[in-house]
Amino acid sequence: MSSSYLILAALVMAGVTFVTRAVPVLIPKKILDKPWLHQLNENLPLAVMVLLILVSLTYPSFDTATSLFDLKDTNTQLFVAQVMTLFMVLALYHFTRQLFICMILGIAILNALLWLISQII
Repeated sequence: MSSSYLILAALVMAGVTFVTRAVPVLIPKKILDKPWLHQLNENLPLAVMVLLILVSLTYPSFDTATSLFDLKDTNTQLFVAQVMTLFMVLALYHFTRQLFICMILGIAILNALLWLISQII
């Protein structure tokens, strides 16, 4: 990765952070008190977490003779464990509303599922 790419990424992240912090100051209080905005604010961390997880999924390769459900393939094992972890973390967040705890438990669940799959296969 080139240093110019990293600098550009850092500047874009700083700009997005600045805009998201400045917008609530510039918008009238009447608009900020809308119920749909409060609902969006409540569910935004979960949406960001789900997007990050979906982007980081390791998809099995379909160009080989192995099928998607061949659990002897390590990429398939990882994919299945990641999808199962995603659903478990979503369920945990639904009941607890604790994003940080769900992220920590998600890491533990993923590792436990990978271990369990490797022991079964």
